[in-house]
Amino acid sequence: MEVPEHLAVKQPANGPEWEPAAAARTGRSVYVLWLVAIVVLVLDRWSKTIVLASFMPGESRLVIPHLLWWTYVQNTHGAFGLFGNSPVLLIVLALIVLGVFTYAFRDAVRTSNFVRVAFGMIVGGAVGNIVDRFQHQWVVDFIDFRTIWPNVFNVADACITIGVALLILAALRRERRAA
Repeated sequence: MEVPEHLAVKQPANGPEWEPAAAARTGRSVYVLWLVAIVVLVLDRWSKTIVLASFMPGESRLVIPHLLWWTYVQNTHGAFGLFGNSPVLLIVLALIVLGVFTYAFRDAVRTSNFVRVAFGMIVGGAVGNIVDRFQHQWVVDFIDFRTIWPNVFNVADACITIGVALLILAALRRERRAA
């Protein structure tokens, strides 16, 4: 059975020709990235709104004995207390890191839902913290595992960290397949 010419994939000498249908599928699949980013951003903003309305700066409440506290901290520094306390510098650094990640994972985002979810977590978390810096000049942190982790963090930070870990796993998985 012969394939109609308008449906046939033309294979030039240098590789498969770009197909509009494949591009449309890729464009639609990027919605996963944006959906995850929006969900992360909404959860982050919602949780910070509750903390701002219910806590005084420095106030702490026990959630799970010997493990978890909600502790309201106005964090003027970057990740893990690093990178100074200039909101403009921290916003610029966040945008540069997003740009580097976008460039480094551009091909993987087109082909892997796993990478789309990971990158969506990073984008949503970064935007959540950038919004805080524009709005307050600091980031609202409140998740406190003081017995096992010295830093107080927020939903955005957690999603960024998980997203980066997932990207590392994706890169290692891709390297293993290539070997």
